[in-house]
Amino acid sequence: MISHPVIGAFRGSVKHWRRGAVLKAALSGAALGASGFGSCRRLSSPSGVTGMEEILARVVSPLPTYETRDKSPPPPESSSLEFMHFYRSLERDDKLDFLAKLSRDFGVDHKSVSEFAGKLLDTQLRDLATILQAEDRLRYSLTPRYKHMLNHISRVEGGVKFLVDLRADVLEIISSKSSESAHFRDLNGTLKSLLSEWFSVGLLRLERITWQSPCEILQKISQYEAVHPVRNWADLKRRVGPYRRCYAFTHAAMPGEPLVVLHVALTEDISDNIQSIVREFATLDQEEDINKINTAIFYSISSTQAGLQGVELGNYLIKRVVRELQSEFPHMAQFSSLSPIPGFSSWLQGLLSQYRKEGRGSDLLSEQEWREVEQVTDAAPGTGAMDALRKLIATSEWMRSDRLSCLLEPVLMRLCAWYLYGEKRRGYALNPVANFHLQNGATMWRINWRADTSPKGAANSCGIMVNYRYFLNDTSKNSALYLHNKVITASDQVLGLVSQFQKNSKL
Repeated sequence: MISHPVIGAFRGSVKHWRRGAVLKAALSGAALGASGFGSCRRLSSPSGVTGMEEILARVVSPLPTYETRDKSPPPPESSSLEFMHFYRSLERDDKLDFLAKLSRDFGVDHKSVSEFAGKLLDTQLRDLATILQAEDRLRYSLTPRYKHMLNHISRVEGGVKFLVDLRADVLEIISSKSSESAHFRDLNGTLKSLLSEWFSVGLLRLERITWQSPCEILQKISQYEAVHPVRNWADLKRRVGPYRRCYAFTHAAMPGEPLVVLHVALTEDISDNIQSIVREFATLDQEEDINKINTAIFYSISSTQAGLQGVELGNYLIKRVVRELQSEFPHMAQFSSLSPIPGFSSWLQGLLSQYRKEGRGSDLLSEQEWREVEQVTDAAPGTGAMDALRKLIATSEWMRSDRLSCLLEPVLMRLCAWYLYGEKRRGYALNPVANFHLQNGATMWRINWRADTSPKGAANSCGIMVNYRYFLNDTSKNSALYLHNKVITASDQVLGLVSQFQKNSKL
C-alpha cells in the first residue's frame, strides 16, 4: 500500500527516487496486513448463544403478510446499524455460529411454502387470474425472512460494502468446509442474487485512473493488484502514465472503492512477454507517439471484492474499455490479453506423478527427449529421469540453463497447450483465466515461451503466458459457440501444439 503523503510528494518530480525503497516496504506491509476473515477484532459486544439469539430476534423483522407486503413500514435504521456493529465485533468462530443461526432460523418458512404449493395445485382448474395469484403467493412465501433485513441494510451508509464483505465471509466458510449446511448455501445464493441486481452494469461507472486521481484510489489500485504486484511509486506511476491505461468500475454505494481494475499497455504489436510491459525503465514523463500505438494489451485484470465472486463485472469492463480505446484511437486494430496460466505447474506435477505411477513416461516425452533429460541431469533411465524432470519443474532450476531451456521448450509448450485447450471441467476450460476470456469470445491465439521469468511466473506456469485475442467481429459468435456448444476457438499455433501432444499421449 502506498501512503497518501508519499503519493502526493512524488507527483511533482522524480527527484525523490530514493524514497522508492520506503514505498516498496509499504507495499509489502499492505500485503501482510490485509485483513481476512480470521483477523476481525473483537469489540465489547455480547457474544455467545444467548446474545446472538437476542439480537437476531430483535433486528430480523417477521416477513409481512402477503396482503401487507407493500404497506408495512420499514424497520428503523438503528436495527440495521445494530446488526452491522454486532457482526463486526465477532471473532471468526462466532461469526460462523451467528450466520448459521441467521440462515437456519430466519430463512424460508417451509410449512407456509408447502401450504401455498398445495393451494396452487388446487387452483389448476380455475381461471388464469386465480392461478397467477396463487403462483405469486407461493413465490412470495419462498422469500427468506432475512432477505428483507439484507435489503434494509443496503440502504444505510456503508451497508452495501458490509454485505459484500459478509458474502466474502460466507464464501470462505463454504470453501473451507467449516460448514456444509444447505442453509449456508441458500444464504449465499440470496446474497449473490441481491448483489447481482445492485451491481448490474448499468449502475457501474467506468473511471480512468491517472497519476492525478485521488490518493485513496491510487493506494487501492496498488494494494489490489493481484497479477503483477506493484513494486514502488515509480512502478505505479508508470502503470498509469504514457503508453498505459488503467480503468476501474466503481459504484455509487461504495465511493472511492474500485470493484474491478483493468491495466492496459498501448503497443505497436501484440506483446509476447510481460517483462517488456511491467519492468521497462522508460522515462516517466515521455509523450505518447500515436503512430506507435496500434494494439491494446490487457495485461492484468483484478477483482477487488471477494464478496462479488460470480457477479459478472470483468467481461463488461473489457467491453467498455475497448469502446473507450476505439474512441481515443480510431485506428487501433488489435486487442489482446497477455495472460498468466495459474495452475499449469501444479497440474503438470500431478500428471507426471500419475504417469510415473502407471509407467507411461513415453506418452509424454519421446525416447530422444528422455535420453536428453537423462544426459543433462545424470539420471537413471525410467523413473529416475521422471523424478529428475519433476524436480526441475518444481524448483524452476531449468530456467537458469540454456541447454535445459532448449530441451524443455517443445515439451512444456505442447503440455501447456493441452492443459489450456484439452483439460476441461464440465466441458469448459479447466483453467479459470482461459474460461474467462473464452466466455468473452476471445480466441486462444498464441502461447508464449519464457514470457514471465519472474519467480511467480516460473512457479505457476513454467514461465509461459498466453495471448487471448479479441477479434471484435467474431467475439459474439465465439462466445456463443463456447457457452452453448463448448467449442474453443483457437489459432493454428495452439492447435498445432495440441496435435503434437496428442501424438504422444493416450489422453
